[in-house]
Amino acid sequence: MNEIIYVQIKDVKPNPNQPRKLFSEKALSELSDSIRKYGVIQPLTVRSVSGQYELIAGERRLRAAENAGLDYVPVVLKNTNDEDSAVIALVENLQREDLDFIEEALGYKKLMTDYSMKQQDIAKSVGKNQSTIANKLRLLKLPDGQLADIRRHGLTERHGRALLKIEEEKDRDRMIKKIVKNEWNVRQTEEAIEKKNIRDGRKEKRQTFKASMNMRIYTNTIKNAFKEILKTGVKAEYEEIDKGKYYEIRIKIPNRNS
Repeated sequence: MNEIIYVQIKDVKPNPNQPRKLFSEKALSELSDSIRKYGVIQPLTVRSVSGQYELIAGERRLRAAENAGLDYVPVVLKNTNDEDSAVIALVENLQREDLDFIEEALGYKKLMTDYSMKQQDIAKSVGKNQSTIANKLRLLKLPDGQLADIRRHGLTERHGRALLKIEEEKDRDRMIKKIVKNEWNVRQTEEAIEKKNIRDGRKEKRQTFKASMNMRIYTNTIKNAFKEILKTGVKAEYEEIDKGKYYEIRIKIPNRNS
């Protein structure tokens, strides 16, 4: 059984692996009021680092206790390494503090980049399916600015996943503005994006067809000119070479002196 001890708040430093970056001021205020009345009911979890206590889990409680004017808080001391501390901090937040999906995704990414954890290991640690972890991480393909817009406007994770279906960043920016302006739910957003992609697909086909038609016109013009050369009795040669990014057309006309 873990022993509960009381330590000074000033001796507890934040967890650098804390996945939650934003705390609701209203929720903190309400928790501070509760702590003034009942105290800190659930101890914080800490570990010893360089003669200090580093928070593993419970930053919201620590902040609220400090706001409530407490000097000491109850803690449970754990003997953990950096990786275990990061995992415990993430799991504790997922279970207790309702991380938003962007913070959750960033937490998973940190476990992968800083501690070389694989998706299946993370899934096992937090008790979720690997597909859930993968879907969260996919959201981080969106630029930071768009993730900030999604959070600021209160859009959902499914809004974010729908936006991933738009390739161009500027088009996604425009779509986010439309979603916010029209107050579209997820279904309306998905339908709007699907219609847009269908329109863009048709436009691309038209542009490709037009370019193909232009190429035929150009090559036919050159071929006709080549035929006129042949009519004069000159033994010329014609060659078309596909260079991938461009077509190369060569016409060889014998030198009269040769």
